[in-house]
Amino acid sequence: MNFDDVIYLSLLFFSIGFGYYYRTIKDQDLKKNVGTIVGILLTFIVSGVHILHSFVTILVNTLIILYVNKKQCHLVSFAFSFSYLLFFRSTVYFGIPYPPAHTNMVQMMLTLKLVGLAFEVNSTYNAQKKRDTSEKSQDEKDEDEANKIEPNCADIFHYAFNYVGVLTGPYYRYRTFVDYLNFPFAEHVNWKKATIDKLKYVPLYAILFLWGTYNWPLSYATSDEFYERSWLYRYWYIWPNFFIFRMRIYIGLVLSECVCTMAGLGAYPIFTNPKSGQGPSEKFSDMKKLISNDVSLSKTEYSFEAVHNINPYGADFCTTYREAMKHWNICIQYWLAVNIYKRFPNKKHRTTVTMLVSSFWHGIYSGYYCCIGTVPFALALEDVYYKLYLKDAKGQFLKIYGWVHWFVRMHFFSYQAIAFLLLEVNVILHYYNSIYHAGLVIGIILYVVGLQLLKTKRIKEKKEVRSEGDVKKSN
Repeated sequence: MNFDDVIYLSLLFFSIGFGYYYRTIKDQDLKKNVGTIVGILLTFIVSGVHILHSFVTILVNTLIILYVNKKQCHLVSFAFSFSYLLFFRSTVYFGIPYPPAHTNMVQMMLTLKLVGLAFEVNSTYNAQKKRDTSEKSQDEKDEDEANKIEPNCADIFHYAFNYVGVLTGPYYRYRTFVDYLNFPFAEHVNWKKATIDKLKYVPLYAILFLWGTYNWPLSYATSDEFYERSWLYRYWYIWPNFFIFRMRIYIGLVLSECVCTMAGLGAYPIFTNPKSGQGPSEKFSDMKKLISNDVSLSKTEYSFEAVHNINPYGADFCTTYREAMKHWNICIQYWLAVNIYKRFPNKKHRTTVTMLVSSFWHGIYSGYYCCIGTVPFALALEDVYYKLYLKDAKGQFLKIYGWVHWFVRMHFFSYQAIAFLLLEVNVILHYYNSIYHAGLVIGIILYVVGLQLLKTKRIKEKKEVRSEGDVKKSN
């Protein structure tokens, strides 16, 4: 762990502790101002003069959101923000020093929040347009009203720079931020239990991370000594490095969730069925009525699901690749699903485009594209074997197939993750060449064999159906 990581963790712990005071601020304007000042200070500590990138991004997006036609503002915001993200990561080519490493995460989150805000503004515009031209049910009207936003310049600035989530997320909508300021849920939610429940495993993750880093450092995979080891050892090395990577991510994302729970941001009544990244998904009128009833407010159960961003147990022990993805960076996956996947006009290429946007958002290194870009193939491979064995398996066979499937899933995750970690194309190719691209070769072989087995299975099923039909006819 380097000095930057120590500073970063210290700021996260400060943010968690500060939430104890911040949550108690009653005055809305004071709360916005204090949250923004602290957010700017945190950003300045990790960024220094490079905080100017954040100001430029906010200023231009504010102009886009307020003055560009609401029908296209989300597309303009997306184009500018992701183009600026590319510039931000290429400043050295323009004679500007690279920003510090943790400033990159600040810029990444700022990009999601501001582009997401532009999409929310566009959604409000579309909902208003539909309301003027068609009839809607009361539930749909309540949902439109609950999601309606009309931000001004100051609102956008406060949302972008509020200390909650400014360093490493989780992503939350502008609507969630407005609800936090206007609704009294933070005063009634059991923030202490929610925070402790999340924090209790962090020491274990930290110990495992330090133990793994000490024994199997990533830097060893780039040394000459490493390539003198056996092929089996070099291939096996993807497992401990993916393990270390997971522990590191779990620590950061769980602590970032605790920043939210201590501040009370993201708390909603359970009866609204809140979802990660989105917030409440139903019973909006009941939520509105609840606000004015102090007795009911104190008796209602609340959830922080709106800012739930990582499920370590689910990510580690669920069976399938597809399910594991749903437990990882959940709020950011919500952003990708709602703003890219569902909005992209060509259904055939939705998944590919979504993965490309995710790769670009993570960075410009080849490793991100090698890792995330192979996800569609991994999903296609998994679908074949799911249909072959897991779909109809029962009892003991289901358990056996499930564990075999888990092992293969973790193997492919590990194989992809090493590219994500090594980053540079020459280093990645050096490593993959040394193991003869075994993971990819195994995947292709399994896919080809699986397709043939699936074809044979379907032919057999059709014959059985025909045989049953002939028997019925003869009777």
